[in-house]
Amino acid sequence: MSDTIASPSVRRIARQKGVDIDRLAQDLGRQTIGAEDLDAAASRSQPDAPATSAFWDVDHAQFGSVTSEPLSRFAKVAARNLGAAQTHIPAVTHHDRADVSAIEALRKLWKPEAQERGVKLTALAFHVAALARALRRFPRFNASLSADGESLILKDYVHIGIAVDTEHGLMVPVIRDAGRKGLWQIATEIADLATRAQARKIGPDEMGGASMTITNLGGIGGTAFSPIVNPPEVAILGITRTETITVWNGDTPRPVPMVPLDLSYDHRVINGADAARFMAHLCGLIADPRALAL
Repeated sequence: MSDTIASPSVRRIARQKGVDIDRLAQDLGRQTIGAEDLDAAASRSQPDAPATSAFWDVDHAQFGSVTSEPLSRFAKVAARNLGAAQTHIPAVTHHDRADVSAIEALRKLWKPEAQERGVKLTALAFHVAALARALRRFPRFNASLSADGESLILKDYVHIGIAVDTEHGLMVPVIRDAGRKGLWQIATEIADLATRAQARKIGPDEMGGASMTITNLGGIGGTAFSPIVNPPEVAILGITRTETITVWNGDTPRPVPMVPLDLSYDHRVINGADAARFMAHLCGLIADPRALAL
């Protein structure tokens, strides 16, 4: 069974053009294939897969007792995609942090309403709403390189991928048109997608096509990391655990809850100054989330 995500019409066109979509997904370093990927693929021959590196061709048993655990099909696809992404994308990670005092105050204030609605209003919902607004403000981050690398495809939509850690591997369902949805709807969709991802009940049409992905380790820990860009996206936002930072107002210290944010981006499309401006704007939205609540 194929792990490549493609609609029946795309698969039909691929057969007509003689394109192996599983091989194409591997070459492009991603899991989702659309109709726009097939034209370029049909016009060129597919290169042979790289030979297995001798670095991994080691008899580990000569050094001690070992056991072997086969990788799942899902894990194999993810490994190929991540390896290709790391090889082909000149990625840089910008580290920053944002004040979440106002977000935590709103979550506390709205907790009774959340209970009435039966919705858990997580901080992640605010991050999704803030990122959607930032992508509208900075359209170059809401773009993809064409398959031949000769042009930039700017998107009119804003879809946010949510990386979900499951027993069978990482899944990235997508919140469609996140910029047009309120916090309650976003929170509801996050919970629904995460629950169904754990149960492997996410459909192919609910994955792929994201403007940018959020990968959130805040519930586990860490102070920073460098997430790998998920092509054809040009950036990915990482979140780790909120920590209390001492901020000085003159001679007066003030404890402030700050969330670490890590933006990895494709340097072919985005330069460092653009990334810094994007993150400054995003951190401002997070620190003053009143507009996100509208």
